[in-house]
Amino acid sequence: MAFSKAKRRKRIQYRIRKVVSGTAERPRLAVFRSNKEIYAQLIDDVSGKTLLSASSREKGLAEQKATKIEVSKMVGQRVAEKAKEAGIESVVFDRGGYLYHGRVKSLAEGAREGGLKF
Repeated sequence: MAFSKAKRRKRIQYRIRKVVSGTAERPRLAVFRSNKEIYAQLIDDVSGKTLLSASSREKGLAEQKATKIEVSKMVGQRVAEKAKEAGIESVVFDRGGYLYHGRVKSLAEGAREGGLKF
């Protein structure tokens, strides 16, 4: 029997998380995508702490009239800015079970443009 979309995504997510893990020097850039918004966090899995986060709901981004893909790129750039301020230069990308396509890809490209190395 076929899995639902949510179960399929969870299986992919577990498969990714077996391999991808973040440290303090090279945290994991985790992406969550809802129907309206997109969120990104830098996570240190060794200590179990979220170092910083950015989302499309932040001031400045929420008021802008732009497509969801454009907003995703801005969120990626915002994460890169905050990471630079925190002294983080390279990250491990965790797409969270989503396909590397559309908004997830746009967020990754924005983070790369902002100066993060994957």
